[in-house]
Amino acid sequence: MKKQSMILSIAVALLSLGIACKKDANVANGRSLTAGPIHSCGDSIISGVITSNLFLDSCKVYKLSGIVYVSNNATLTISKGALIQGIKGTPGGTLVITRGAKLIAAGTQGSPILFTSDQASPASGDWGGIVLLGKADINQGDSAQVEGIGQFPAASIYYGGTVNTDNSGVLTYVRIEYAGYELSVDNELNGLTLAGVGSGTTIHHVEVYKAKDDAFEFFGGTVSASYLIAYHPLDDMFDFDNGYTGTINYALGVSDPTRADKSQSNGIECDNLASGDSTKTPITRPVINHMTIIGQPNAAAASITNGAPSGIGRYGRGAHFRRSARFDVKNSIFMGFLTGISLDGGLGNTPCTFASGASVLDNNLVHAFATASTPYAPFTIENGSPCLTSMQFYNMVLPLNSDYTGTNPNAGINLVSPFMVSYFPAATSDARTFAAGAFTWGGVDWTAGFGRFN
Repeated sequence: MKKQSMILSIAVALLSLGIACKKDANVANGRSLTAGPIHSCGDSIISGVITSNLFLDSCKVYKLSGIVYVSNNATLTISKGALIQGIKGTPGGTLVITRGAKLIAAGTQGSPILFTSDQASPASGDWGGIVLLGKADINQGDSAQVEGIGQFPAASIYYGGTVNTDNSGVLTYVRIEYAGYELSVDNELNGLTLAGVGSGTTIHHVEVYKAKDDAFEFFGGTVSASYLIAYHPLDDMFDFDNGYTGTINYALGVSDPTRADKSQSNGIECDNLASGDSTKTPITRPVINHMTIIGQPNAAAASITNGAPSGIGRYGRGAHFRRSARFDVKNSIFMGFLTGISLDGGLGNTPCTFASGASVLDNNLVHAFATASTPYAPFTIENGSPCLTSMQFYNMVLPLNSDYTGTNPNAGINLVSPFMVSYFPAATSDARTFAAGAFTWGGVDWTAGFGRFN
């Protein structure tokens, strides 16, 4: 990206770029917010580096041009009901909150905040997404640079540190649409990237819709989040690595039936480090409670090897724990993949640490499309392990978890209609009996107001 000089004055720029009032085209395009003010006061373009506090109201439509940084310990506050658009490009509009700065995006159920593409016919990857960089612990010291930005950034892109209670701001009742960008292989921007973000940060009721890479990625840090939706990402729904140790409560991930990534699209992907090094601490160990991961409705769909857009895309696993990662997964549902929960021994010691009791699987309902050659598909070991075979792993977890292997991934688990956007337990269902998944029988629909499923 070209290094841009700091805006002479953000406030002046916003005023000078506020053009004549016009209706927000997104309302007519079916992408309006569920509720809240109409964005009828014109557009303002934001670019460069924000170095002092800035407030964005809900009257204008704000457009991000290129990579926009919030730096110098500044706070960017966004009004409830606001509309922020990323201008399409390479990588397109992107919002990066640097270490010490804050993003306060406190939408409400009645007036959520929408981040989306500026295009009339939007597509996944139109813009870069949101990146929060914090000062919390990672397993690479505090010298890690976040991926996906490229060379010569206009502000610091380092993350990590020793302040585990660090506060990068607030994200509540927010939807992020059509974000994500691949700078190079395994070097991408996600819908929402959280890198070294501390536990003082508040994140709940956030949806990432049709991201071009992962929906949510957590690079280390201690932040916890709840009521998350990962809807139709190209790659993984939830990705944890580099020493992440926070908690995810109530989350939904839904696989895209029209595309799959060349690296395989998983519900969860979890590494300690890409190298598999088990000596680097903190060890990645997400705590996950009440998550629902929905794959494909039949084995044929789950088995494709020619998925768009690469032509070699594949669906992977409900959850893929590897490269010395540890985990604590309880009260969750996985369905519609060839493999349910996989412990990968190819690099590192993930199967061995599970065998030793360092990781937990408890009260999970796990389906996989098993075959005669993959009888342990719901709970399996990939790439071998000196500590566990697939049969041993399968037998170890069954007393505390439930497995399903039929051609109908919902049989027994019995959500109302998980492949037609109804994820609650049916009246008679294992999901209700075991109180598993992101939604409870007779409970409220926590996606109301900010969730999009079309």
